[in-house]
Amino acid sequence: MAPPSPVAALPGLGPRSQDMLAAAGIVSVEQLKALGAVKAFVMVKRAGGKPSLNLLWGLESAISGEHWQAVAKHHRTSLLLALEDAERHAPRFKVSPARKPEEPPC
Repeated sequence: MAPPSPVAALPGLGPRSQDMLAAAGIVSVEQLKALGAVKAFVMVKRAGGKPSLNLLWGLESAISGEHWQAVAKHHRTSLLLALEDAERHAPRFKVSPARKPEEPPC
């Protein structure tokens, strides 16, 4: 079995996009394709990233092989509707504030 291909192997995903994906735990082409562009985008947002919609177009472009501008033009509405639906139904994670270490007993 071949090792997973890094997302860096995909055209159109620059270092910033790769960093946001990695922060969301998405490091391989196989993971990205299995998740799809919309779910990967939501995961980037949930991981604290501040992606623009250009990332969504770029992810779909990387997966489909279609130029990102064509994706933005021809698939914009369907991707935005899928994103709205995914954000509405995705589980929300509550981030707990960091605890202060307890002081040792005297």
